[in-house]
Amino acid sequence: MSYCLNPYCHVPQNPDTAKFCSTCGFKLLLGDRYRALQLIGRGGFGRTFLAVDEYKPSRPSCVIKQFFPQTYRVRDPEHARELFRREAVQLEALGEHPQIPQLLAHFEQEEYQYLVQEFIDGPNLLQETLKKGAFSEEQVWQLLNDLLPVITFIHNHQVIHRDIKPQNIIRRAATRQFVLVDFGAAKTMSDADASQTGTSIGSPVFAAPEQAIGRAIFASDLYSLGVTCIYLLTQVPPADLFDTEEGGWQWQQHLKRPVSRALGNILDKLLQGAVKRRYQAAADVLRDLNSPVVMSALNLSTDGYHLPTQTAQGFNREGVARSSNQPAHPPVPLETSAPLTQAAQRKTSTNWVCTQTLTDHASWVRSVVIHPDATTIASGSGDRTIKIWNLATGTLLHTLAANAGWVRAIAVSPHGDTLASCNNDRRVVLWRWETGDRLQTLDGHSDWARAVCFSPNGQLLASGSQDKTIRLWHLPAGGVKQVLVGHTHWVITVAFSPDGQTIASGSRDKTVRLWNTNTGNLVHLLEGHQDAVNAIVISPDGQTLASASDDRTIRLWDLPSGKLKRVLSDHEGAVNALAIDSNGKMLVSGSQDTTIKLWSLDGTLLDSLAGHTNWVWSVAISSGRSLKANATPGAVIVSGSWDATVKIWQQQG
Repeated sequence: MSYCLNPYCHVPQNPDTAKFCSTCGFKLLLGDRYRALQLIGRGGFGRTFLAVDEYKPSRPSCVIKQFFPQTYRVRDPEHARELFRREAVQLEALGEHPQIPQLLAHFEQEEYQYLVQEFIDGPNLLQETLKKGAFSEEQVWQLLNDLLPVITFIHNHQVIHRDIKPQNIIRRAATRQFVLVDFGAAKTMSDADASQTGTSIGSPVFAAPEQAIGRAIFASDLYSLGVTCIYLLTQVPPADLFDTEEGGWQWQQHLKRPVSRALGNILDKLLQGAVKRRYQAAADVLRDLNSPVVMSALNLSTDGYHLPTQTAQGFNREGVARSSNQPAHPPVPLETSAPLTQAAQRKTSTNWVCTQTLTDHASWVRSVVIHPDATTIASGSGDRTIKIWNLATGTLLHTLAANAGWVRAIAVSPHGDTLASCNNDRRVVLWRWETGDRLQTLDGHSDWARAVCFSPNGQLLASGSQDKTIRLWHLPAGGVKQVLVGHTHWVITVAFSPDGQTIASGSRDKTVRLWNTNTGNLVHLLEGHQDAVNAIVISPDGQTLASASDDRTIRLWDLPSGKLKRVLSDHEGAVNALAIDSNGKMLVSGSQDTTIKLWSLDGTLLDSLAGHTNWVWSVAISSGRSLKANATPGAVIVSGSWDATVKIWQQQG
């Protein structure tokens, strides 16, 4: 069906191949390219249509926005026309971000202005809550983590959105990421704007007080985001949550489910009517949202799941204050560290010393790797960056902006020229280690990629995903050699055997699977873990595979036969990370109990390192045998933690 764009046409439906409307004669193809299919929205400024691009063989969907001000509702039509033109300019500048619709075209036809932009397939948050009910605390935490970097991006471009509300946030069906739409009310901020009163615009119940009188600032968007969050948590219209007698928001008593004091404090600060008491920048909200104490108080893992064991002091397993006599949201000391577990409070090893603590990351460090020449290291973080450091001095050399989301995993090629990373999207990115330049993006997974690993000869890259598959990419072309299917839950970790003939994968389905790299056939299924498999590593001689799990154990397997050799159970929390030194003498593990443990490959516990104040997410070890003159001498361990630090440990003697 082809839909006529004439606002006054009484029978707008036409055959899908027609070029002119059979009722009014209006031209049906916009710009001889875009065909409207159906009306999907209307407002005071115009109408919105679902459309297709007929220039492309696949006829991809797009959205047409038609400027058609209803003068009885719009006081200043010329100003509205200027806003529409300005939206096109802003979308062209901002559309490079994957969570903002891309502008495809802007032009006039038959005296009407049109925007054509990317179609975002998925429900907006108003539709989602009407269908599925109120958001949980975890969902709001994920929303804030996903959307605040987008707000930072638009603010860095000197744009204030001015209409953040549930209807203007869409969850993209393909990636589950949140997309910020409708920049029709957006304003470009300049030095002169800050002192001038403009037009009151946006949705009144979501707008900040200063925006209501025409003085919107960057913090106004944060206020609207806060109102959006309390609506999603309560499903109560914002007008019914604001106490006009007290002059403040009273939302806690309307909650469908209680939330932690930690998240409540953040929302309350977003909702402050006085600008000076409100968050001033989205980055400030992200910092508090991902601070170790708040994460512990929320009782969440960085995947958005409840922690399996430990709870923060003063909170139960749901992250709710234990004492009902306490105020709803007393202050939380956001800058303090989470309390050490019993294991972390033990005396630090005298055989290994923490020589450096790197603190430039703004959020948890999920992955660390050591360059093959032992001169530099890399770390990937929840702050959406990868950092390259000098191993000997701790100097920060490069920061790679991985804007797509939290950095889940990184890997370095055998020759050290390429770094691979995967984020909270379905893509894998290749970077030049020496310069930090982006080389290539590998797109093929249908859900978040969570693991990456290079083959020993550097010709293949393996990636594991929440789509339950492992993809083997042939480099440098980037084509897919094999897609390995068999896991029944997310693939979290992957590793190659030293000869490159076997690829191992670990999953939330509690299994490790061994695959033939050339044929893609399953060789062995290793079962025995009682919970998700978080890490796997294979010894240099190819004889032993170690797997680590949320069940607090490490299992040592005979790789050729797939038989279990030994179970190591000295950790007091989930084991998140594993590494084996190049000599094949030492296994290193990192755990939720905040410790790093060192083992011989026969399973003997050799040492325990304490120093991190929260979960250890990643470990790497170098034997110190590099031929580089400036390489760090002696064995070195690098660890990354939920405490947002990277620690470098050096063996003594």
